[in-house]
Amino acid sequence: MSNVSKKKLSLPTVQQPAARWAFVLAVCASLGVVVSYYWRVFYGLDARGVSAAGVTGLCVGLAVLAGAAALALRRVRDFAKKGAACILLCGVLFAFANPPMQTPDETDHYLRTYAISMGRFDFDAQRGYPEDVDELVAAFPGAWVNAHTSAGLGTDPDTHAEQPFNSAGYALKQYGKDGRVESIRDSFEQYLTWLYRDSVPQRVTEPVSFLILPFLPGALGMALARLFGLGALGCLYGGRLVNLLAYTALCYAALRSAHKCRPAFLCIMLMPMSLYMGASLSYDATLLGCYYVMLALLTRDEWNDKTALFYALACVFANGTKPYINLLWVVLPLILRKSEWKVRFSRAVYAVLTAAGALALTLGVEQYGTLLRHNYGAIARQGGTTVNGGAQLLFVLKNPLRYIAVLLGTLYENDVFLGQLGLFGWKDMPIAFISITAPPVLLAAAMLCTAQTDTLGRRRMGWLGVFGLVYAVGAMTAMYITYTPVGMVRIVGLQTRYFLPVWLLLVLAAAAVLRRVLAPRLTAAKGEALAATLCGWYAFAGAVLLFQHYFVASVTSFLSLNHFLLY
Repeated sequence: MSNVSKKKLSLPTVQQPAARWAFVLAVCASLGVVVSYYWRVFYGLDARGVSAAGVTGLCVGLAVLAGAAALALRRVRDFAKKGAACILLCGVLFAFANPPMQTPDETDHYLRTYAISMGRFDFDAQRGYPEDVDELVAAFPGAWVNAHTSAGLGTDPDTHAEQPFNSAGYALKQYGKDGRVESIRDSFEQYLTWLYRDSVPQRVTEPVSFLILPFLPGALGMALARLFGLGALGCLYGGRLVNLLAYTALCYAALRSAHKCRPAFLCIMLMPMSLYMGASLSYDATLLGCYYVMLALLTRDEWNDKTALFYALACVFANGTKPYINLLWVVLPLILRKSEWKVRFSRAVYAVLTAAGALALTLGVEQYGTLLRHNYGAIARQGGTTVNGGAQLLFVLKNPLRYIAVLLGTLYENDVFLGQLGLFGWKDMPIAFISITAPPVLLAAAMLCTAQTDTLGRRRMGWLGVFGLVYAVGAMTAMYITYTPVGMVRIVGLQTRYFLPVWLLLVLAAAAVLRRVLAPRLTAAKGEALAATLCGWYAFAGAVLLFQHYFVASVTSFLSLNHFLLY
């Protein structure tokens, strides 16, 4: 044996992993330094008196932790466990990168969840909350960015010329040409100093929200937070984190249940928009998880009693959370062939039983909300008196061609909603990088599902495509009938989060096409490994960008405000 061979055999086995860890962590630390320098220069942090060491330490520490997590997850061989870990870790970042009450309707969701956490399982419009809850709601109004967007003239610090600026897309508001700049930081200071002020906030009472079941995970988190002595803000984050756990558990179940195209499922679960909702107090956290579970079960070659039971439970829960439109999910198992159906009931009987369970829960929830409702009086219709469901439905039936134009126009105005995957907040916090890159990332996920073992078959894929189209049109029509003034030429209230299951089906359809066109040699295992890396880092970048737009800009002075907002 040569001397070289002897030396190789005598090397410790830990040398290569240790070198990998050292290299990756060093690269991550360097990237952290680069990002901190970019923040300090572009957002004028040094001029604001923000500690350079503090900013650099935050960025380097977060980057090193991300690198360490990525290296640790390399050891996890189970795809579902690795995916769930990525969802949980990135979701935690989203829970804290998103300021309080900035998820759509989160104020109402927070108040209802807080009430449940106090043991209130009825609904009373005259019942209030502890004073710190009033202060939190007053400090963080919904649609914060919309309420704090300003435009005006400012002096460019480089050219000293007077130019217009606009703070849209950043949590900043300029009061007058030489006035102070208000940011999300001021809202935190307003809440954290409420004990030292003499002013009393407006009293908050229970919202017009009569759901219990989907808010139970968040309520548990709030109850635990209060057990540790935390106040209203701590309860909000506690509720978000337990809601995230529920979302992660459902995503893990979906990844375990999916037998094909698992990169597509992980990609949609780790989309910044999915994590943004999953790490909030919205009931969309569990609702999206149920959607993913149902679609994952439909990738199986055969269904048994256990498969059918899980699908029925997810379908019934989805209908109890968001009724009627989700009845469409009842018919999906009918796309399975008779030879693939190994359930004791026939497909038709199963569909009827599932529909009966969904309707029973829906009606039960409605009756519960009606019978246990106190002091609400007549509840005004959202959208005002110009909204009339019956009249709108009649208008659609009488003018089908006009309604098709309304659908197409709404899709065009909203970038088919696929181009709004980076639109956060109450549709008031656009992050252009995510909106631009999300569709290519979805396409990349489709390419990672092109292994021959991932094929779903023409029949099943065709029916899933039909379902996706019907579901998308149904969701838009439901919003047109229930929220839009009669005869309006566009649909009010639509958001891209409503279409996340549709985008998943679109990825599956794209994978089927690419599989035939490209004839790739990619294996399913290799596709899954690449998907975890790609989607995990993309989700991490999304959380950092959300934090940047909400918090980093919040320490900007008027001078640097002009510097980076001038156009």
